[in-house]
Amino acid sequence: MSTAKVRAFLEKYGMEPEQIVPARDAAAMCEEMERGLAGLGGSLQMIPTYLSGHGRIPQNEPVAVIDAGGTNYRRALVTFEEGTYREEFVRKWKMPGVERPVTWEEFVSFAADSLMDIIDKTDRIGFCFSYSAEITPEMDGRVIAIDKEVVVTGCEGKLLGASLIAELERRGHGGKKVVILNDTVAVLLGGSSVLDRDAYDGFVGQVSGTGTNTCCSLPANRIGKLHTDSERSMIINLESGMYDGMKKGRFDRLLDEESHNPGQKAFEKMTAGVYLGELVHLMLKGASGEGLLSKLAAEKVEGLQRMDSAVIDAWACGEHLDQVCGDAEDETFVQELCRAVFERSARCMCTNLAAILLLTGEGKDPQRPACICAEGSLVQKGRVYRPLLQQLIREQIQESLGRYTVLKVGQETTLPGSAAAALLNL
Repeated sequence: MSTAKVRAFLEKYGMEPEQIVPARDAAAMCEEMERGLAGLGGSLQMIPTYLSGHGRIPQNEPVAVIDAGGTNYRRALVTFEEGTYREEFVRKWKMPGVERPVTWEEFVSFAADSLMDIIDKTDRIGFCFSYSAEITPEMDGRVIAIDKEVVVTGCEGKLLGASLIAELERRGHGGKKVVILNDTVAVLLGGSSVLDRDAYDGFVGQVSGTGTNTCCSLPANRIGKLHTDSERSMIINLESGMYDGMKKGRFDRLLDEESHNPGQKAFEKMTAGVYLGELVHLMLKGASGEGLLSKLAAEKVEGLQRMDSAVIDAWACGEHLDQVCGDAEDETFVQELCRAVFERSARCMCTNLAAILLLTGEGKDPQRPACICAEGSLVQKGRVYRPLLQQLIREQIQESLGRYTVLKVGQETTLPGSAAAALLNL
């Protein structure tokens, strides 16, 4: 329970976690999901991936996989066998465009180069592309932008899969097939690939790390903007970091104003590791400006550099508080403030998960719960965030909404997820 001083500060600026009640707020988010599916606008894009996660994954058929995202580029050969999978020929490089700008042609050539020593072992390629791309009915990806720390010039509008196939054909390796997917979809497919699928009512993909996103499956005829009668299951990439329906406080607005993308990714700025540290930083500046911290703490707050969620996780657990505190009263304030920010993030994600269950209708039977396949630094390593999320799922989703889930936290499942995408869809 927060002290009166912390509680008063949070309430004054509209930052108290309890403003967000997942069991109550999920309905509004579900309505926004329905608008996105119908093509009626709104903040949730609900992007069709044209990929299905249903069916039994073929065994003993190797797939070449690529994971391009952030600052690293990985490739491997993945084979599923007897309820598990084998990764071979795993290699990692710096992403092209990190150390110096590269052209689109150089990027595609690099991707082809990375496959040369395994290309004759398979005709299927699963390509996890963690940048903005429009997925086509052919399961290709038309690049919208490559950003973060990566500079690839001339990439906009290019088809990633078609470009790679053309380059492989130019090198004499014809007959290859490529499926493009993003990291959240890969987490869902990778997490579910070695589970007994009959034991679960459905699968949800969750990324809670540097960024925030979720995905789920629906019959294609539920996606109104596709104008199809098909009942084939299709994975939907929600791009839930874009959702703008959560109650925001003064420091959320300040963080948005100071960000490089003001007016965008409201939900991600309330939940993701890349933003939570800076949100705490802004709140501590506000608190010190009101005299709620000691003079020494105020000086330390002024000297803080940009922080990520790992820093505030340590503070929330009572570690390294000398970095920002001057006395015991400061330590209590900082520790409770950090925990409140993590709790609010977990409440937002719990709302997101609850809204998905309302949308899909899954998780009604306690004997066949919905399975949440999760990955990312917050849910994998967060000592404060993960227990809070699990508690909220139990209280808000199970006890209040009568939906049953199992949270399965994975570790680097994008490679097997990319292989599963190729095996189930090519």
